[in-house]
Formats: sequence, structure tokens, C-alpha cells
Amino acid sequence: MRIPLIIFSVLLFYTGSAQVTTIYCIGDSTMADKENPTQNPEHGWAQVLPQFFTDSVKVDNRAVNGRSSRSFITEGRWNDVMKTLSPGDYVFIQFGHNDQKIKDATRYTNPHTSYRANLKQFVLDTREKGALPVLFSSIVRRNFNEFGTLVDTHGLYPLEVRLLAQEMNVPFIDLQFLTEQLEMTYGAEGSKALHLHFQPGEHPYYPDGKADNTHLSKKGALEVAGLTIAQIKTLKLPLSKFLKN
Repeated sequence: MRIPLIIFSVLLFYTGSAQVTTIYCIGDSTMADKENPTQNPEHGWAQVLPQFFTDSVKVDNRAVNGRSSRSFITEGRWNDVMKTLSPGDYVFIQFGHNDQKIKDATRYTNPHTSYRANLKQFVLDTREKGALPVLFSSIVRRNFNEFGTLVDTHGLYPLEVRLLAQEMNVPFIDLQFLTEQLEMTYGAEGSKALHLHFQPGEHPYYPDGKADNTHLSKKGALEVAGLTIAQIKTLKLPLSKFLKN
């Protein structure tokens, strides 16, 4: 029996749509999309992630500047993700930078209690939808002391992510460790290129200059995204089959 052309077209549309896997990225400014990407030197690492995948993957970057695991939930941003999260999708989860804001009750979380509980909620909700969570530790800040030693600024937050990933058997990408190695490879001076360091008049976007050791330049974002892609391969996540050669 021949299938009418209109029915065949509808079937083809839905079959093609079902083949697209969405990666939802939830997190803070180190991950988020930035405005005016052609002029703005700042980039989040998830902002450049799409270029590593084929058209079979859509990156839906929901990360927002200044958000912690608490405020991402209380502002309704997690509920918005849950509305469209589908079986087979992924959720990349990276919080910590703003959970440390002890002077801001709307963002601060205790690493051992509310931070851990929020991450656990992300994991459980994701799995309930038939999607796949991936936990990330935060990228390091470029914090070299006078002796050229890179000094940690995240305290116990990365440890809690590691422990929760082990407890719940969640794929874990240790960006704290990987970016620590990256920063040290570039060195105290060279690592400025991974971030936002400009003298006054050097870049039109920052006419008064900039010295930012937390956020990433496009070079830094590409480096961190590359580290993530390498770990996706190492972990043998099904996403690997959608990576560009």
C-alpha cells in the first residue's frame, strides 16, 4: 500500500525531529551565553559548545550570570527547563561560584546541605524525565599568589559534587582539576589570555581596561569546552557519537 505524500512528509518530520538530542546547560556566568559575541571578548564555555557537535545535537544554554543552585531554582529557571526536558536529553550541571556568596541570602548555599540538596534535586528531576544528568565541578579562578602557585577559591563545593556523583552514579566531569591543570600549563602570565585582561585602550569593548580572573575569553571558553569534549569521550557517553571528527 502506498503512503499518501502528506502522511509520509509528516512521518519524516517527526522521525527527523526525534533524532535531535538536546543538551541543557544550567549554571552561572562561566558557562552562560554572552551578548554581542562578535564584539564582546567574554564567552561562556557552553556558548562555544555547539561547534563541537553535529546537527544531531542542540545545545540549549540556560546558564545565567550570577546564578547559584539556589537562585536558579527560586527564580523558576529549573521549572522552565523541566517543561521541555525530554527522554534522551542531557542536563549539564555546573554551580558553585555564586553559591559561595555568603553575604547574599538569595544565592548562598551551605556546601554540605542546601548546595548538595539542590544538585540532588537536579539529578533526580532529570532522571524522572528519562534524561541524563552530568555533574561538573566549577572551573577555577586564575588566582596565582606571589610565588606562582595557583590557589583554590572554591573550598568544599567541588568536593560535594564529587561525592554526590559517586553516591548517585552520575557521570562527573572534574572541571576544577582540569582547568587547574590548564591554568598552570599556561602559567601565571600566560593564563591571562584565558580570561579578560586588557590595558586601557587595548580593546574597544573595555575602553578603560579590564582585569577579570574569573570569566573566560573566547580562547579560554574554547579550551574549557575542549576539555569537556575530551571527558565526554573518556566517559564513553552516548553523546560521543554526535561529535564532529
